[in-house]
Amino acid sequence: MSVNTGAQKIEELLSRGVENIYPKKEFLESRLKSGEQLTLYTGYDPTAPSLHIGHGITMLKLRQFQDLGHKIIMLIGDFTGMIGDPTDKTSARQKLTRKQVLENCKNYKKQAEAILNFKGSNKVEVKFNSKWLGKMSFEDVVELSSHFTVQRMLERDMFENRMKEEKPIYLHEFLYPLMQGYDSVAMDVDGEVGGNDQTFNMLAGRTLMKGLKNKEKFVLTTKLLVDASGKKMGKTEGNMVSLSDKPEDMFGKVMSWTDEMMSKGFELCTTLPMDEVKKLESSTPNPRDLKLKLAFEIVKTFLGEKFAKSAQENFHRVFQERSKPQEIPELKPSVNDIITVLVESQICKSKSEARQVIAQGGVKINDKKVEAIDVQVKAGDVVQKGSRFFVKIV
Repeated sequence: MSVNTGAQKIEELLSRGVENIYPKKEFLESRLKSGEQLTLYTGYDPTAPSLHIGHGITMLKLRQFQDLGHKIIMLIGDFTGMIGDPTDKTSARQKLTRKQVLENCKNYKKQAEAILNFKGSNKVEVKFNSKWLGKMSFEDVVELSSHFTVQRMLERDMFENRMKEEKPIYLHEFLYPLMQGYDSVAMDVDGEVGGNDQTFNMLAGRTLMKGLKNKEKFVLTTKLLVDASGKKMGKTEGNMVSLSDKPEDMFGKVMSWTDEMMSKGFELCTTLPMDEVKKLESSTPNPRDLKLKLAFEIVKTFLGEKFAKSAQENFHRVFQERSKPQEIPELKPSVNDIITVLVESQICKSKSEARQVIAQGGVKINDKKVEAIDVQVKAGDVVQKGSRFFVKIV
């Protein structure tokens, strides 16, 4: 397949949503303009059943490379996922079984198909890192470890913070960057794309590629989508926009973002040309209207235009016209009290949260505010939390 070396597309790839490029931008730019087909990858550890919008950001960057004719690998970290990446963690992750990680990733390819092309002459290849990491001997691990120092590992912010707080750092967490780094060696890639929080792990791959293959590997880090508190949007933080979300839920979650997130949301999570984004930002004085456009574009990007239109219509009907959605989930509760309904419908995560929401006046039955936690429901009742969550009792 021929490689596109168009200067405009290459500049878009190197600038949009990009935080850093190693060893430097000019190195990667030269490789892209050479006409050589590059091979690059991003790794996705299956620590949850769904990919999320943070993964989507890296996929959009991978698609830019793919559209230029370069070879893309979607690496499933079925081995590293069992260990757990310590990045940004104040304590060790809970280890997963192989059965758990394989169950988690069974829909990853389907979710990624909205962004990446898995068909044709330059289709994305899916690989699993247990193929090589699961076969390594203790001797192999010792050899890899000889390329790094303890001092370098301790430079990681999360390890420094844990030491200050006298929290344990487990040896297997030191080994995680080695494993991710060895992925690059095993696949003999030219480069890696990942979120800026993955810089340390990806640079470990550069170290091993130089030491074991005498090869210069590029690393491209993307900007992170963070919420108002500065935390990245992701699984652990509980504010995740999942790629398996229903269209109306994805639309509603984006509408809950702060105004400060709009610009970065367009840049990282949509395919709208940046000049069009700038025009929108300058010509749309009402932040709510801009957020509606962003929500539409994000759902369109990750789920498709048909679903974006239906989600937009649902939002206007439920939120702006204050009417109930056309399709309301049904529930036959084990016990007919309001607390049980809120928990079993998954409107609330726990009984304590349900009691708190009721105390704050956020729950209604048939449009009437619930005043007590011992209220009983009956078949046909519609229970509502806030303006977005409904369930019908059967």
